[in-house]
Amino acid sequence: MIKRLLIANRGEIAVRIIRSCREMGIETVAVYSTADAGSLHTQLADKAVCVGPPPAAKSYLAAENLAMAALRQNCDAVHPGVGFLSENAAFARLVRKAGLRFIGPEPDTLALLGDKVQARAAALSFGLPITPGTKDAVAGIEAAEKAVKELGFPVIIKAAAGGGGKGMRIVRQIEELSVNLKLCMREAEANFADNRVFIERFVEKPRHVELQILSDGKDSVSILGERDCSVQKNHQKLIEESPSPAVSAAMREKMAAGAAEMFRELKYTGAGTIEFLVEGEDFYFMEVNARLQVEHPVSEMCTGIDIVRQQILACMENRMDIKSGTQPAGGHAIECRVNAFSPGKITRLEVPGGPGTRFDSFLYQGADVPPYYDSMIAKLIVHAENRNAAIARMSRALSELVIEGVKTNLTSQQQMISHPVFRSGIFDTSFYEQYAAC
Repeated sequence: MIKRLLIANRGEIAVRIIRSCREMGIETVAVYSTADAGSLHTQLADKAVCVGPPPAAKSYLAAENLAMAALRQNCDAVHPGVGFLSENAAFARLVRKAGLRFIGPEPDTLALLGDKVQARAAALSFGLPITPGTKDAVAGIEAAEKAVKELGFPVIIKAAAGGGGKGMRIVRQIEELSVNLKLCMREAEANFADNRVFIERFVEKPRHVELQILSDGKDSVSILGERDCSVQKNHQKLIEESPSPAVSAAMREKMAAGAAEMFRELKYTGAGTIEFLVEGEDFYFMEVNARLQVEHPVSEMCTGIDIVRQQILACMENRMDIKSGTQPAGGHAIECRVNAFSPGKITRLEVPGGPGTRFDSFLYQGADVPPYYDSMIAKLIVHAENRNAAIARMSRALSELVIEGVKTNLTSQQQMISHPVFRSGIFDTSFYEQYAAC
């Protein structure tokens, strides 16, 4: 087992990782930009080091600085967290070249799964259905026009190296194709330094469902149930829940079987999430997030499994404390993401408590919310015996949560949780756009 681990991230996910490490007897080294000097993760870690100025490119994305910090602090391993360099194969190689362990899959696996075109081909080879689309990246407008004639409208153009809703454009008629292809390629180049794009048939009103998976890099693959992430704004998740109201037992079994085969054949190591679009009783592979997910607490609440702990064990010792196969799960869990619409200082913070209630955040009274990074500042998670009880518990917890000093989406989250369509469980990824006035 490792003795000291550097967390190459910030905010609530860094705090979350520190907590598991402390229970495992692992010392932690936090990194921070000058904008995050007073953040909670720097206070909870055993050591904190500054890695640069506020822009992420000069701090949390400065791969060599992060690797050097780990070496100077005598760390054994690096945990990349969520976002930033968490799925960056070059960073994983750099960490390993420095003689450190990387808490994540092998660099070649990251490279494969990070390329959406290659990932689709891999999924298909393991028997997972994919949405109809181009086999390879689209080179130009002629190839794009040929593809849409075969697929029919609407289609969606996606960055091959993309993620997080960036480099994506929906096209509904031929006149829109050329301009959107150019825009998508430009966005892909700007965000991922890779302008390759591919085209898929656009599924109009799907559910967004994902499986949480843990794998030891050998033969043990554990499925921790599915999460429904259909409440989104501009492809950014707002509310997640488990189990999904839209997934039948038969569909769940088929998803799990294909996912387990894929992860086992890839000799995947650590935590990963396989995402699907669900349309009625049909489901289609979308992508693999080869890292810890923001919404992992939903699965933890239903299974009682510490995903960060198992991830570290898998990557450090090629073993886990849990058995292979689908893990027992009970009750219903819901997570609401709390986003800030403005930077500022937290002048008042009141955190809800009570049964089955969890609050993951880097906030404290007096904490600064800088303007440079992701808008998510907290996650509120609840667990109860069934979905109706979980909704009631979330509504209660949201009413207790007070965050002052910055503008947040708490009111919107309460309204969505209380909306009769959400309560019915019958909705899709258009829920937010349809009921934005709620």
